[in-house]
Amino acid sequence: MPTSTHTENSSRRAESQQDAFATAWAEWHDAHERRRADPHGFLAVTHLHWLGAEPARLDGVPGTWRVEDDAVRLVLGPGESLQRDGRELNPDGGATVEFGPIAERDGINLTAGDTVVELAKRGGEYIVRPRHPENPLLREYRGTPAYAPDPAFAVEGTFVPFAEPRATTVGAAVEGIQHVYEAPGEVRFRLGNRELALTAFNGHAPGSLSVLFTDQTSGKTTYAANRSLTIAAPAPDGTVSLDFNRAVNLPCAYTDLATCPLPPAENRLPVPVEAGEKTPTERQDA
Repeated sequence: MPTSTHTENSSRRAESQQDAFATAWAEWHDAHERRRADPHGFLAVTHLHWLGAEPARLDGVPGTWRVEDDAVRLVLGPGESLQRDGRELNPDGGATVEFGPIAERDGINLTAGDTVVELAKRGGEYIVRPRHPENPLLREYRGTPAYAPDPAFAVEGTFVPFAEPRATTVGAAVEGIQHVYEAPGEVRFRLGNRELALTAFNGHAPGSLSVLFTDQTSGKTTYAANRSLTIAAPAPDGTVSLDFNRAVNLPCAYTDLATCPLPPAENRLPVPVEAGEKTPTERQDA
């Protein structure tokens, strides 16, 4: 039978582990918030322009823009300055510059004074998004609420690869476009007393995975459209770690000038995931 001292030691160890878990989460989330509040991050986006075949001048951006043969043609007039990697693109006061073709979900950054001009392709279309550090959304940002870290939502799972990677089409936060991702497999795991699975896309880091999901908190305490979770590369036996305390909002949770993907239909979890980031205050007040 456990002694009082043994019980007290066990309790102290459990508290120490919980404290360490909470500290690691706080450090991670603080770093994530700093990246989110970058002077030229997505909170700094002032406009979302969709380019077409007709020449157009764009608010917040110098020049006249149009798309031709899957490339973007830009005409800069006298007094209009735009730089790429520190090189002036209009040194003589009247230049025509061509960019592309640009791959889907890829892009380049140009600069015009304090503005970073993002030129990218989303849903098969070219977009231009100027980002300015004085954008009110960025200036007024005060952080994102989140659930208190809970080890119960940090679970192990298994990555099960598909026989062949599957091209998976999902909707977007912007009507009229779709995103296509390669899904190498699914992640199976247990949360509470439920056996669950999520279709996984390839992550940014080599071998890593990314899942988009909604759950029974979506539209209540968490953002309705989606949340995202990054999963480190699976172990040789397929074991993965899912820490839903590190589930984060995508840009569309903060601004209508984002083109974020929506989760595939099978990634709507039938349980509440009371962990990770909640609905941003700006959206709560809207």
